Order: sequence, then structure tokens, then C-alpha cells
Amino acid sequence: MADEKIEITRLINLYIDGAGKGDAAKLNEAFHSSARWFGTMGGTDYDLDKKGFVDLMVGQPGDGGALVAKITDIQIDGTAATATVKEEGFWGIYSFTDYFSLSILEGRWQITNKTFANTGVASA
Repeated sequence: MADEKIEITRLINLYIDGAGKGDAAKLNEAFHSSARWFGTMGGTDYDLDKKGFVDLMVGQPGDGGALVAKITDIQIDGTAATATVKEEGFWGIYSFTDYFSLSILEGRWQITNKTFANTGVASA
């Protein structure tokens, strides 16, 4: 179980770094080719495929110098897992709680889904 947790932590950190810096290679390594992103922010519903999410992060990296992201939970059950990440200062002002689903597919752990909750906006 320790090796699985290390690999899941590595993948989630690829997401954090990739989304923060707009690094497509890190995001593509972490996520399964059919991964999806869901959530609502500012009254807009988001339902993105992998390409849409990677393009968004490359075009608008999340870390403008204020991003703090922390893995708060990892749960593993055989070949499935979940991970929770708290982000503050995304795009400079937004806070999110991210819920990731992971599976062992094609012989390795991969993130298959990210669902986010927009938990706040910093006041200017």
C-alpha cells in the first residue's frame, strides 16, 4: 500500500505542478486519455475532456505566484483510489477543493476524473 500511495501522490503533484505552471507534459502524464473534469464556478458548469482541460491550463496557468495546494486525503481500495486537494490562490484569487478518482489502467495508476468545488474568492 505504501508504494501505491507514493505513486498516487506523485500523480497528484504532477496535476498541481502542471495546472499551476501550464505544463501539458505533466498533465498528460498524470491523466488517463479519457479523463474528465467537472464542476461549477460563478454559475458556469464545466464539463471538459482531457484536451480541453490541458488547453485551458496551458493558456491560463493557475499559479500567478499565490497558489498554495495541499493533498489532504488519499484513500486506496485495491485498484481504485480517491485523493482530495485544497487549493488557495488559483488564478490569484480562487479557492477550490478538488476530488480526484484514480484507477490502475494499462498497468499503472492514472487520474480518471477531477471534480472541483469553487470554495471561495479572495476579496480585492
